[in-house]
Amino acid sequence: MSDIIIYTDGGCRGNPGPGAWGAIIITDEYRLEIGESELHTTNNKMELSAAIKSIEQIDIPSNITLYSDSAYLVNGMNSWIHSWVKNNWIKSSDKKPVENREYWESLIALTKKHSIKFVKVKGHSDNEENNRADAIVNDLMNKQSNSSSKIYYYEKIENK
Repeated sequence: MSDIIIYTDGGCRGNPGPGAWGAIIITDEYRLEIGESELHTTNNKMELSAAIKSIEQIDIPSNITLYSDSAYLVNGMNSWIHSWVKNNWIKSSDKKPVENREYWESLIALTKKHSIKFVKVKGHSDNEENNRADAIVNDLMNKQSNSSSKIYYYEKIENK
């Protein structure tokens, strides 16, 4: 299986409001930067979308290490998801339904195809790749405020 590194970020202005996600996928062969804006969304949906959309780019079963500054995403996948599924998508803490269930279910499905390790990184610090993912998000959100439709970002760089 291939070893792949992914850095993701998501953001929203207004929460809910216009938002975007960005991701960087790094393999031995290439570096792919992707992102997408949404007209009306939440910060958590964008963080989850970044993980889902980036992992979906990988066709063959792979060992993936996904770095995110989102405690919601990382804790959700590393800890909370097990009890949510066991409790039929009801949170133990407040007995309310788990928000964004369809996103979590998409992530669970992706973990059946790939071996994925979710790692928390400090946001807005000295992590160059996390900062780049954040820059993609902010660029897309800046452009989104001037548009009435989704905006996509895609750049693939072949390794030499």
